Amino acid sequence: MTDHSNPLLQDWQTPYQLPPFAQIRYEHFAPAFAVLFKHHLGEIDALADNPAAPTFDNTVAAFDAAGANLDRVRLTFENLCASEAPPELQAVEREMAPLLAEHDSKVAMHAGFFARLDAVHQQAAALELSEEQHRLLQRLHTDFVRTGATLQGAARERFAAIATRLADLHTQFAQNILADESTYHLPLSSEADLAGLPDFLREAARNAAQERGVEGFVITLSRSLVEPFLTWSTRRDLRETAWRAWTSRGETPARDNRPLAREILTLRQEQARLLGYESFADYALSDRMAGTPSAVDELLGQVWEPAKASVERERQALVAQAALLGEPVEIEPWDWRYLAEQVRAARYALDDAEVRPYFSLDAMLAAMFDCAERLFGVRFVEQTGVPLYHPDVRLWEVRRGDERVGVFIGDNYARPNKQGGAWMSIYRRQKRNGGRAEPVVVNNNNFSRVDDGPTLLGFDDVRTLFHEFGHGLHGLLSDVTYGRLSGTNVPRDYVELPSQLMENWATVPEVLMKHARHVTTGEPIPAALLERIMAAQAFNKGFETVAYTSSALIDMALHLLKDPSAIDIARFETEQRERLGVPREVGMRHRLPHFGHVFSGSYYAAGYYVYMWAEVLEAEAFEAFEEAGDAFDPALADKLRRYVYSAGDSREPGAAFRAFRGRDPRAEPMLRKRGLSRS
Repeated sequence: MTDHSNPLLQDWQTPYQLPPFAQIRYEHFAPAFAVLFKHHLGEIDALADNPAAPTFDNTVAAFDAAGANLDRVRLTFENLCASEAPPELQAVEREMAPLLAEHDSKVAMHAGFFARLDAVHQQAAALELSEEQHRLLQRLHTDFVRTGATLQGAARERFAAIATRLADLHTQFAQNILADESTYHLPLSSEADLAGLPDFLREAARNAAQERGVEGFVITLSRSLVEPFLTWSTRRDLRETAWRAWTSRGETPARDNRPLAREILTLRQEQARLLGYESFADYALSDRMAGTPSAVDELLGQVWEPAKASVERERQALVAQAALLGEPVEIEPWDWRYLAEQVRAARYALDDAEVRPYFSLDAMLAAMFDCAERLFGVRFVEQTGVPLYHPDVRLWEVRRGDERVGVFIGDNYARPNKQGGAWMSIYRRQKRNGGRAEPVVVNNNNFSRVDDGPTLLGFDDVRTLFHEFGHGLHGLLSDVTYGRLSGTNVPRDYVELPSQLMENWATVPEVLMKHARHVTTGEPIPAALLERIMAAQAFNKGFETVAYTSSALIDMALHLLKDPSAIDIARFETEQRERLGVPREVGMRHRLPHFGHVFSGSYYAAGYYVYMWAEVLEAEAFEAFEEAGDAFDPALADKLRRYVYSAGDSREPGAAFRAFRGRDPRAEPMLRKRGLSRS
């Protein structure tokens, strides 16, 4: 298989066997995939043609070990497409998306292999399998059934064709958002345009202008720039301009995502029907912890009306603040963050210029690494000089004692060719089947870069950093045999548990008193200031809850449609917001034309609710540490590692949670944290 002209097809003689980033050219991917598709299908053919009777080892475990070379190149490709994708790579992504989906369909519908897998599955009860082996068999069989393996004839061909077309549409949708975000900028050409902006935001706006070859200052549609601008700018007219551009992503005439969304919904519904489900939501939920759309409605219903009531109380406070400032008291969406910040600063005596110097990026990285060592006994040791894909990217070895157990990559800054948001992904998954593989995990954030000083974070940024680190630890601490069950390969409404749980350690006073030190003086954060920061965390929770929950409810409503073929996306959104009573000043966290979670892939389709589902688990889990009176209780930390962070999908998630907590989760701790408790 080695092609000496294509580095993707060679053995990677690089540190940690990372991709040879400096040698990879965009034109290498298509020919490499052509070779690797053929090789992988050859592996599956060989498994299907095995004359021996199908067993767990020669069928199930063997399939799990197949495709390793394809996997490493595909992960490299997907990571670069998200993190460092100039137009040339985006063109390759558009070319490869349907081809990758077509290959996946060929594997999923390989009749010969599925016959053997099904034969093993039918005799599962009689086999002497470990819990992890039984789980792998069940998960693989479910994977094949859900991707069309049992379909026949025209239905089989149609399902595969839909999968190919959806891959193309998902890619187009995501690239349209990226293009809207990377091409737009709001120039700030005078001191009056900069009114109200703190120093860190001015510096970030200057750097954004330099990156785009523009004089002065600009605000882009990166969340790390536009949200702070909406929070601090005293220029109401410019806030409105920025807000309208930000909320109109995916609707520009040249990049209109609305027809793409309609086709995506229609094709998903057709797939669900082919598999015997009434709606795509029914199909998606059948393989998650929630189980049914009604279970999701029950959870979100506990939150929705109390959250709206909380928003009304918050709105009244903003009206009073606007009157004090001589601002219009008819609150508009572009006013909420600005006025909320004014109320927050007054109510809790908080000044961002006073807070941020205690939260440098380097200090908060040290804080989260310290938490990982105290909880799980792993150390993060930075390594310099390792060739990576961008100069901003950093790498750490993850060690337990003298043993290296993984590699952690941090990509923390916004760039024009990088998708927005924050996410964790992998370059290599942990496994032992087919040879030991240590995990290589990457965390992506989009903080604003400052060239002439340390990067200072707001406290929401700190929570985001810890959130993604929770995902990272889920991948790094994985300790399973089979790749399919490794790390974050768990149901969507369970995968957010390790990440949201880790956010709690960002608020542990002893962690902050140790690591939140003034970037200039080195003095620890004053206890009184920390107390005010913690008190302010409960502020504006109604706004946050409504913005998130409205998106989750409308996502579910979309995917419950029996026939979305004629849907007008904009009208549907408007009608649903009116039906739910979404406050106009709050709106949705993600409007449908740029709802990448839902339309840039199927990962979170009919699944944006998962963050709140996992929040129920997270609040219940951290309450165990609160009951113990020690955020680093050794016995609890060991159980948390074994049953949550290291278990992957080797155990059914509900059973894994009960093994840690000793009971099923309850919603009440989550409701209390959000200030929505009924008690």
